Amino acid sequence: MTEPTAETDQDALVFECELDAAPDKVWRAISIPAYRERWLPEAVLADPEPVAATPGREACYRLRDRDMPFAESVVTFELSPNAVGGTHLRIVHRLAEAGAGRALMAANGNRPAARRAA
Repeated sequence: MTEPTAETDQDALVFECELDAAPDKVWRAISIPAYRERWLPEAVLADPEPVAATPGREACYRLRDRDMPFAESVVTFELSPNAVGGTHLRIVHRLAEAGAGRALMAANGNRPAARRAA
């Protein structure tokens, strides 16, 4: 396995690495719940089933924070074979909410509370 790299932009966190395991083995680790549970527990998933999947290539899962404001995000696993028989794994994690590009304010931001109609 090579050292992982990560990059950020305003919309997503992107993590890429090269794995020694073949793509079919990595696919099983992200798609079979019993294997996935070891590193992506069902407790953090908004839904244990993928939002979208292309077998052997890509799987997207919705996650939900356990604490307020219960923000939801989508994590996408992209797999492709590399030149030495292993797997290039790209993980993209982005907020799923409308307005995801806006910065979140601290709870103690000393701003007046927003009021909304019921």
